[in-house]
This record gives sequence, structure tokens and C-alpha cells, in this order.
Amino acid sequence: MEHRKRFQSKDYYVPSLDQTLRIEGPIPPEQLKSLVLDTTLDAFRKPKDQHEALIEIAGLPEGRIIAAHVDGLIVGYVTFHYPDEYERWSEGNMPDLVELGAIEVADAYRGCGLGKQLITTAFAEQQLDNMIVYTTEYYWHWDLEGSGLNVWDYRKMMEKLMQAVDMIWYATDDPEICAHPANCLMVKIGPEVPLSSIEQFDRVRFRNRFMY
Repeated sequence: MEHRKRFQSKDYYVPSLDQTLRIEGPIPPEQLKSLVLDTTLDAFRKPKDQHEALIEIAGLPEGRIIAAHVDGLIVGYVTFHYPDEYERWSEGNMPDLVELGAIEVADAYRGCGLGKQLITTAFAEQQLDNMIVYTTEYYWHWDLEGSGLNVWDYRKMMEKLMQAVDMIWYATDDPEICAHPANCLMVKIGPEVPLSSIEQFDRVRFRNRFMY
């Protein structure tokens, strides 16, 4: 399986802060070690622990970290990696299925379009065209309090963000996603993905196919 890691780097100006960020990736682990995470990047774990997780992901053959940073400080990132072995999505043993695992933007940089810049950089130059990329959106990971949005408006915001790279909603009978109507599965199937992989992914999405 070819994992195309075509390094991208660009500047992104944030007028409200009068700052220019560098958006780069996939970033190698050596470079990530020289950076630190903004202290408000704590949605998944403590910033120090999350920093270590990003370094580990960047070292995986399929792992990708796209990050926005300024003066050595990471203020936003997105991760890509294979599904966790304990999750349903690993059951197909698919080398061309990767998860958009996390996207997070520091508090001071929200609302400036940074999330969209991160994921469009990740998909640039057709580097994921031979992959099925999925993301599982769970409302309990969303910062409803910090955003001031209700659960449905937050979901609309996440859908709009993922649609920037043509990820769309897919049905599934996965219990975690079905646990709340705001949860959802979003997917982009690259144009080079073979039909056999698409069919295998469909089998993973639905265990109880007789119900549909």
C-alpha cells in the first residue's frame, strides 16, 4: 500500500490577531518534537500527552499530522491514522482505510477558518486519492460550552468543515454512532480506490445488513 506523503507548507494570515501562521504537513516526528502545543488544545487529553501522541502518529507508516504553528507553538492540528484495533473500523483489515482521527484548534484561533485550511492541506495534491478516509463525529467530544452552539448547530458546523474536502454522510449501524442522533459517520472515497475496498467498507459499516 502506497502512503503518499507529499509535504505541504504555506502561510496563513489571521487578520483578527495580526498573525501569520505556518500550516505544514505531513510533519515528521523530529520536527514535532521541536514544537509545543497551545495549552488550550486539551479536548482529547492533556496537551503534553497529546503532543506525545502526535509524535507517535507522525512516525507511523500511514500516520499524518498537519499542523498550524507560530513561534514554535502549535495552535491547530489534524491527525490521520489507521483505525484503533479495538474499533469496528479495523475489522476489515483494510490497508486503504484511514481515520481522520482528530481536528482541534486553539481557543484564540477559532472562527478564522483554520480548521478548513488544515484539512484542505491534508488532501492537497491527490495524496489521499487512493484511500478511503472516514471520521466518526461524537457529540461528547464537541466543545459545546466553549463554542456557544447547541448540539445540532455544532454538527452542522462539523459537516460543513468536512464537506470542504468532499466528505459526506454515510449510514452505519455502529452502536456508538447510533447512540445519539447527532453523531455521524462522514467519508471520502478516493477516486483510485478499487471496488473491492468499497464493498469491504460497506460490510464493515453494516453488521446487521438484514435490517436495512
